[in-house]
Amino acid sequence: MTPWVSRLLPRNGRSLAMASENQRAEVRHRHQEAYRYFLPIQTRWQDNDQYGHVNNVVYYSYFDTIINQYLIRYCGLKTGLLTSPMVGFMVTNQCTFHTPVSFPQIPVAALAVEKVGRSSVHYRLALFPPKPSKETPSVNHWDLSDGFFLGHSKLAHFASLACTTGSSVHVFVNPATSKPVGLPEDFRRGLLRLLSPAPG
Repeated sequence: MTPWVSRLLPRNGRSLAMASENQRAEVRHRHQEAYRYFLPIQTRWQDNDQYGHVNNVVYYSYFDTIINQYLIRYCGLKTGLLTSPMVGFMVTNQCTFHTPVSFPQIPVAALAVEKVGRSSVHYRLALFPPKPSKETPSVNHWDLSDGFFLGHSKLAHFASLACTTGSSVHVFVNPATSKPVGLPEDFRRGLLRLLSPAPG
C-alpha cells in the first residue's frame, strides 16, 4: 500500500485495505504466470489419508522436493554434509489449501523466488492439478529430472488455478558452525532466474 494512503486511512480502514491487498496477492499466486519453474509430482498411495485425498502435511514434502530439485539441478547445490560448503535450513513454511488432489493424480509443483538475501531465499510455491481427462498427463524421465519452465507446452495439461499455494524461507549456513554464509555468485544467478515480477 502507498505510505501516504496508509497515513490517511483510520486504523480499521488500514486493516481492511491490507486484507484486500493480501487477497489480491493470493489470487495472483494461484495462477501459473506467477511462477517460473515447474516439476511434475508423482503422488503415492501412502500420500492419501482416510478421506481419500493427499494429507495436508504431504504438500510440504512436494514443495521441499521442487525447491531442492531446482537447487541441485540448476544452482549446483551439494547435499553431502562432508562435501558441501553450505546447507539450507528451512526456517519458515506456509500452505494455503484451496482444493484437494489425490493418488494417482500427477499434479505439477511450481516455484518462484520472491527475494534473495545475503544468506536467505524467499520462495513462492504452488501445486496445479491435472486438467480433468481420461488420460493422465504424459510425464517422462526428463520432466521428472529437469522439470520445465514457464511457457512449456506441457503446462497446458494442468489447471490454470493452483489447488495449493505456499511460501518458504531458506537460510544457508556453514555445516560445521551452523552460522549463515553468503550465497556464491553462481548459486545466486540460478536463483535470480526464478525471480517473480513485482505486482503491477
